Amino acid sequence: MTQFIGREAEMARLKGLLNTRSANLIVVRGRRRIGKSRLLTEFGKEIKNYFFSGNPPALKTTAQSQRNVFVKQLERNGIPGVQPEDWGNIFWHLSKHTQKGRVLIVFDEISWMGGQDSEFLGHLKTAWDMYFSKNPHLIFALCGSISSWIEKNILSNTGFLGRIVLDMVLEELPLKSCNTFWHPKEARISAYEKFKILSITGGVPFYLERIKPSLTAEQNIRELCFAKGGLLVREFDEIFSDLFSRRKGIHKELVTCLASGPKELTQICTELNKSQGGLYSQYLGELLKAGFVRREFSWDLKSGKYGKLSRYRLSDNYLRFYLKYIEPNRAKIEQEKVAESMLSHLPHWESVMGLQFENLVTHNYKTLWEMLNITAEQVVMDGPFFQKATTKQPGCQIDYLIQTRFHTLYLCEVKFKKDKIEKKILEEMEEKRARFTVAKHFSIRPVLIHVNGVDESVLDTGYFDKIIDFSQLLGYFHNSDIRS
Repeated sequence: MTQFIGREAEMARLKGLLNTRSANLIVVRGRRRIGKSRLLTEFGKEIKNYFFSGNPPALKTTAQSQRNVFVKQLERNGIPGVQPEDWGNIFWHLSKHTQKGRVLIVFDEISWMGGQDSEFLGHLKTAWDMYFSKNPHLIFALCGSISSWIEKNILSNTGFLGRIVLDMVLEELPLKSCNTFWHPKEARISAYEKFKILSITGGVPFYLERIKPSLTAEQNIRELCFAKGGLLVREFDEIFSDLFSRRKGIHKELVTCLASGPKELTQICTELNKSQGGLYSQYLGELLKAGFVRREFSWDLKSGKYGKLSRYRLSDNYLRFYLKYIEPNRAKIEQEKVAESMLSHLPHWESVMGLQFENLVTHNYKTLWEMLNITAEQVVMDGPFFQKATTKQPGCQIDYLIQTRFHTLYLCEVKFKKDKIEKKILEEMEEKRARFTVAKHFSIRPVLIHVNGVDESVLDTGYFDKIIDFSQLLGYFHNSDIRS
């Protein structure tokens, strides 16, 4: 098993449950490959544990076949002889082996396990109340990738009301943790080379574990994305088959629409020639809960409250890279006809990498706040900011804006360029500032976040209050904080 990296805060929360005086029923959810099972495995190393997983859905999968699989897993856990007729009997037998001491029970991919049996959740709730909850040192984790199913059937289910003590949603790893995947070579590999990998993988640990630090970024990308049978060639199909089943075509339409940049719901429906609201809002909601899309609201600077205007953003770097570069070349990949030089000539590279860079920065806002000496208590609002054009004001878009309670606005320009950023950036920032409708009592502090350096002519002007290199986001914490 590979080295376990990151998740210090999540691990601390789980370990905190060991100090409680009652049994704990928890939910752990997040996108596929985000490390849910691995986190629970690491947590369970020091206590008695039982791990069970549902079988992936297939044409012949039934409620009975899921029970059969569970009973076989019971046997492997040292609990033989259980009949698979109903979940009530199965849970009772499991409870007899978990009555005392510190015990972790994990039901992984719970939507697969119980999705086809209308009585599964009822039996689980009854078993929790009557048996499992009687052991004050027991932790029972319900885990899965299909957050919409978990939310509907467990978190919003009146039968489980008041029973779930922790709902842990795993996000991508922060950049400071991602840097560790290049160990022991992280200090001598450039931030730009790491960025090229992270622009595809984001902070998804399963993808990052496949990096070979001895290879260049281009060699790693070729193996993962453009070689026949490569992990990230197949991954898109597996994600959508696992999570969205028969409706995967509609979800793919939506993420494809968002691959070129954030859009309002009206824009999405217009581009797809669909009526607004209804099912498409529901499908967008499922993508939100799955962790692939984020909905971002603009806000009123005077009141510090969200407005009605919102946009949907494809927040998953892998999905965009697949749709923009892997899928159009899928036939060539399968025929092993991808030219060695192709990576140097990917179309619209700079604009696509700009969107990927914005994702990495906005997902690491906590590190950015620290670098700007801003505490959470000072922040009124933050996020990508957009101002719609009206008769009274021009349209405006800020890559990332932080509004503090001291009436300070940090205008963060997240800029990707292959070469150093030149003086033209100052004109672009002044144009944005001129379009930005803001009261006079606000102070505006421009911040530039870049990957490949800034020209001396920009530095000499002193225009930006802070200039942050991507390498600082990767290595902002001292080397002593990087696990060896």
